[in-house]
Amino acid sequence: MPEVSALRKHPCPECGGDAEWNAAKQALACPFCGTLLPWAEGEDPLGAAIVEHDLERALADAGAAQPGGPAEQQSVKCESCQAISVFDAARVAQRCDFCGSPAIVPFDAVKDAIRPESLLPVVIPATQVRDHLHTWYASRWFAPNKLRSAALTDTLQGVYLPYWTFDAQVDATWTAESGYHYYVTEQVRDADGKTQTRQVQKTRWEDSSGQLSHFFDDELVPGTVGVHLKLLRKVEPFPTISELKPYDPAYVRGWTVERYQVDLRQAAGTSQAQMDATVYQLCDRQVPGDTHRNLQVASDYQARTFKHILVPIWLVSYNYGAKSFQVVVNGFTGKIAGEHPLSWLKITLASLAAIIIVLLLVLAFNR
Repeated sequence: MPEVSALRKHPCPECGGDAEWNAAKQALACPFCGTLLPWAEGEDPLGAAIVEHDLERALADAGAAQPGGPAEQQSVKCESCQAISVFDAARVAQRCDFCGSPAIVPFDAVKDAIRPESLLPVVIPATQVRDHLHTWYASRWFAPNKLRSAALTDTLQGVYLPYWTFDAQVDATWTAESGYHYYVTEQVRDADGKTQTRQVQKTRWEDSSGQLSHFFDDELVPGTVGVHLKLLRKVEPFPTISELKPYDPAYVRGWTVERYQVDLRQAAGTSQAQMDATVYQLCDRQVPGDTHRNLQVASDYQARTFKHILVPIWLVSYNYGAKSFQVVVNGFTGKIAGEHPLSWLKITLASLAAIIIVLLLVLAFNR
């Protein structure tokens, strides 16, 4: 399969400007004159059906190049947050899109990197995102008043993040001790020497076992280091099961694409741990009785496959004082999560107000 540049130019026939993907119109459009460029989904030679790749074979052949996805034209690596960004060579990057650091250096992309073959198109336009961000900033009660001007939405960046998805069929068996509560009547003497009757809970323990069959479909593992993981997990999920599109260069026009730094082997390990935790929880729910202990689970995974995909986010990175902060918006669902500085003056005043209210309530009660 021929290697196709993800970031080749699409000149506007009216003004000659380089077209970008327009989320609101779901089409290629010129950002200067608004002209829509002719484009049809699937016309790109890489726009084939989305394929699930055999995980065991890929791990055994680690280092072999995979077809599809964007060929890096220009890559830079941030020496601060270590994110690797890929974009049009005509663009001059001055600061890192993820942390705002000016310490970015040219990066020679690894030629045998696994490239994404599918992506989730952005559907939330920048204008809508900016409205959401203004509302979000206004609702941060304990943030400094200067935050609204310090965290400007004109730093908003559209970024495609690398993700891995994993499928697997698991068959598990479990054993545990099931506890069934029952009550017995006991007589005790109180402090005055009188006999009192009370109900005491006891537990009868019995061995139990069971089986579980479960299919994992598109278990997500982020491949990014540029976006703070705790924020990314808050804006998930990305609807990759039904909404993924075969990769087409048109979708990423005008966007920064981050190259993965969590490789397939590391992502597969993370996915395995996530699946194991889910299987344990599912088995835990099957155990009969009022309580249980010593749950042991044995899992057998089969038909393990993976995909390397791109998902869209809108990202705001800003500095406040000596610290940097991020706000992340899911480019498909619009879900938002962010960080912000705290105003200790506001927190102190709120704490004092709470103490005063409690004292007033105590005084009123005592009267």
